[in-house]
Amino acid sequence: MHNRLNMRYLFLFFWIISSLIGNGSSKPDKKYYQEKYRPQYHFTPEKNWMNDPNGLVYYGGEYHLFYQYNPNGTERGFMHWGHAISKDLVHWEHLPIAITPDDNSTDKSRCTAYSGCAIVDENNTAGLQQGSEKTLLIYYTSWECGQRLAYSTDKGRTWNKYAKNPLIPAANDDARDPKVFYHKPSGNWIMVLYRKPDNVDANQGISIFTSKDLVTWELQSHVVGFFECPDLIQLPLDGDKGKQKWVLLAGSGEYKVGSFDGKVFTPESALKVLDHGKNFYATQTWSNHPAGKVVQLAWMRGGEYPEMPFNGQMTFPCELSLRTTKSGITLCKKPIEALSLLHEKGVVKKKKNIIPGLKGNILSGVSGGSIHIKAKINPSSSDGFGFLIRNGKKEIGTEIRYDTAKKMLEIMGSRALVEPKEGILELEILIDRSSIEIFANGGEVVFSTCFTPVENDEELTFWTQGGEVMVEEMEAYELNSAWGGKK
Repeated sequence: MHNRLNMRYLFLFFWIISSLIGNGSSKPDKKYYQEKYRPQYHFTPEKNWMNDPNGLVYYGGEYHLFYQYNPNGTERGFMHWGHAISKDLVHWEHLPIAITPDDNSTDKSRCTAYSGCAIVDENNTAGLQQGSEKTLLIYYTSWECGQRLAYSTDKGRTWNKYAKNPLIPAANDDARDPKVFYHKPSGNWIMVLYRKPDNVDANQGISIFTSKDLVTWELQSHVVGFFECPDLIQLPLDGDKGKQKWVLLAGSGEYKVGSFDGKVFTPESALKVLDHGKNFYATQTWSNHPAGKVVQLAWMRGGEYPEMPFNGQMTFPCELSLRTTKSGITLCKKPIEALSLLHEKGVVKKKKNIIPGLKGNILSGVSGGSIHIKAKINPSSSDGFGFLIRNGKKEIGTEIRYDTAKKMLEIMGSRALVEPKEGILELEILIDRSSIEIFANGGEVVFSTCFTPVENDEELTFWTQGGEVMVEEMEAYELNSAWGGKK
């Protein structure tokens, strides 16, 4: 009898503990992720500092997102790798920290886990597989302690440090942020790595290494003129799979289009700008999207989140493409279509002639902190037109403005040339509680911008001045939270 009672109490104890802990991510309480500056569909950590996206990889029906993370507070430092997974790149589940500092470091920077990438070792090239699951490999910079490898044999739930680290020892070259992929024509694994050889500023750029075994790496070439968080991707030009081009990017989104032979990248364009906003940095793409798409994520550097438990958000995932435009071959990006999973109520307007003044706002009825807009607009006789985001009765909202004469699109001091195509300006706008992203003409021109709107000012207004504007088509949808519950 005594033993049976003990077993009953023990069972009750574990049931209570599992009830308190086990349902945190699947059934959040009503207040979870509802702070006033908490993005509702742009990824944020539950708390503390976050910067660069890392290790973007797909395996077993799950998209993995790792990120630079300080578990000790909302300031940058003590870098670890935070970890989350998703089945659709919209809804995320937080997992435990994946990578911790090396050599038992408790220093704010030395041997902490800086940025890197992840791949699936499909053919067990590194020889680390155990059981039937493919091995996931993480390549990362251990600050001042070399380029290192960690691996998982259980779908990314636990991680081991490679016994023979570092793969590339630390040198006087500021090396960091490895991105690894397989190059089929040469039969080599490729690593692009930011370096500053001999610690000379003029040498700063992206080095290309090759490997046969994913462990031993050989330097092949170096391209100057780029800064940290490199990526090298291949895309069809204008959707033609027979016309493939390579794009070399830096963390700022600056890029060059060119060719790549497995050892050397040869630029064929000038340095171009992917994103004109003030808050786009540390761009990286998923290494193996299941549909073969190239999907990009970036950190919205410089955002402010007053009194929030977290510090940092990501851009919304975007699909990249290469298109021939008036300014040459251009890297374009558009939000992934899965955003429509969050659509709630909205308005659809067609063939509406808008005159100056705020009366008869065609977007009345759509408001709040999370909104998705798609519009095709004929500037007609207007001098300028645009949107007021999070507009209020006492405070004017954040303005998106298009100057018809100058053909300039502007938000919060950032501006770029955008010419209508066949008389039509196409805009897609993503509004969240602390960010605005704008995609013009199918993503040929993009702005990623953070803002801190006035609480409870939630109106959305479309306006024109100096003349009429024809709205050929406009859709605007309020969005539900990706974290559960209403927006």
